[in-house]
Amino acid sequence: MRRFLTLIALSFGLAPVAQAMDSSAGPLEISPIVTGLDTPWAVDTLPDGQVLITERNGRLLILGNGQARTIQGLGQVAARGQGGLLDILVPRDFAQTRELLFTLSKPQQGGAGTALARATLAPDNLRLTDWRILWELTPGSSGGRHFGSRLVEAPDGKIFLTVGDRGDRPSAQDLGRENGSVLRLNRDGSVPADNPFTSTQGARPEIWSYGHRNPQGAALDPSGRLYVVEHGARGGDEVNRISKGANYGWPVISYGRHYSGGKIGEGTSKPGMQQPVHYWDPSIAPSGMMFHDGKEFSDWRGDAFIGSLKFDYISRLSGDPLREVERLESPETLRVRDVIQGPDGAIWFLSEGQGALYRMSSP
Repeated sequence: MRRFLTLIALSFGLAPVAQAMDSSAGPLEISPIVTGLDTPWAVDTLPDGQVLITERNGRLLILGNGQARTIQGLGQVAARGQGGLLDILVPRDFAQTRELLFTLSKPQQGGAGTALARATLAPDNLRLTDWRILWELTPGSSGGRHFGSRLVEAPDGKIFLTVGDRGDRPSAQDLGRENGSVLRLNRDGSVPADNPFTSTQGARPEIWSYGHRNPQGAALDPSGRLYVVEHGARGGDEVNRISKGANYGWPVISYGRHYSGGKIGEGTSKPGMQQPVHYWDPSIAPSGMMFHDGKEFSDWRGDAFIGSLKFDYISRLSGDPLREVERLESPETLRVRDVIQGPDGAIWFLSEGQGALYRMSSP
């Protein structure tokens, strides 16, 4: 059954039914933008300020002009387990192309796989046309977990896509499979000629980095460097700065343990495998990541913000290397699935637990 959607505000001069949060930047106001969402997964904004939200069950919403409406025209989605309609990206050239990019778990023979799709938003903003799958995981993965599935547009227009190991740990070390990797693709889904493994026999040429478990957050820092945040097992959630062709170790090295308590792999380090810039133990189940440009909070310029699904807070990381320096927590930060910088410069976050999109701002 669908929840009843309530669009609270898209007029940012007001803060209706705002709640207070203490922080190192002083008291903050947490204001709902929309409530009644059903398992929201990602949020992005159009150039005119209208808001797009994906729900994992396969619904795409647009918020604007005082209304919350459903956009029709999505392709088939395998909405089961951790899969479904996942990330959304509004490319920088949307005003010219009206193209949107999506990730989803696509039905495949014997299971489902992470996929990248593109579609065109009709002028009425209520329909998608020309839905097309640009890339999909090589079939063969079953089960309903570890789809990864965050999208980032690089400064040169290339697309980074995170893919989880799909619960098949050894596959993250197999360059012949895309599981457990960060991919780099052209906007049409083709492979850039300068990807690191295009000339490696047997390797999947889409792979940019590998040895990842389940990266559910990704963002560019102010200098344009790509970071991903990924789930460990019991402990060992990681923030990684991504380098071309690098191996991030899963499941050979990890700072966590299996859920049974058993040791993972060979320890916490190995030559040729990258170290995380930060890790959490115990695990916080991180999801969603953004770097703040300081428009709303000048003291937080350049800091990273990451949602916690397990402990219900937003982690603020600062410095070089990044380190967690603050936990922003309130009743609204229940299972934070995504964090973005809104078009007004404030911090927006999706609470999966509350079924709502919130705005965090100065009073």
